[in-house]
Amino acid sequence: MLSLLCALCVLRVQKGFDKMRVKAKTTRISERMKTTILVSVLAYASFALAQSAPTQPSSAPPIIQAKPEDVNSIEAILTATYDVISGPAGKKRDWDRFRSLFYPGARLIPTGKRPNESEVRARVLSPEDYIERSAPFLEKEGFFERSVSNKIEHYGNIAQLFSTYESRHNADDAQPFQRGINSFQLVNDGKRWWVMTILWQGETPDNPIPAEYVKKGQR
Repeated sequence: MLSLLCALCVLRVQKGFDKMRVKAKTTRISERMKTTILVSVLAYASFALAQSAPTQPSSAPPIIQAKPEDVNSIEAILTATYDVISGPAGKKRDWDRFRSLFYPGARLIPTGKRPNESEVRARVLSPEDYIERSAPFLEKEGFFERSVSNKIEHYGNIAQLFSTYESRHNADDAQPFQRGINSFQLVNDGKRWWVMTILWQGETPDNPIPAEYVKKGQR
């Protein structure tokens, strides 16, 4: 349509010049001015055409292929998320497996208070940010995290869950050094489950985990 509009604009300008030649015998427009006007009309029409051209979304699929058993259910992707970050000191994590669990643009968001501050802060991380910040600690100190209670809500292709976690430096440690809640948001694209967001907060003495998110006998 805009190509046709461009042609009509040029035709009208040409007709205008023809009328001017007939009506104004003593006034002549230089060829240079005529060329300038025609070029301006063409430039405007080309700009309008470019502005109206549909843009293609730049959502490239992830490079890392997930293991089917990691992403075929809500429970499976939850288990895989905990499993991939867990391991003894000195063991490198399978970060490609970690990446494969997350939808493009996914976010991990730790929240909490800094020492001697009352304000709760949140830091928004990409999976790559998380790997960069957490890998040295996880692989040096040893880190095992597991869920002890999950509350899942699921509708259609979306799901959210509160997953109460316990963190240990060694798998057989009697007591965790940290507990808290991971809030997962998941989406199913019709083929598999993806992690969209993990928002979490660690338990503190002044903010204990509510009983409804802890299994009986664990408090």
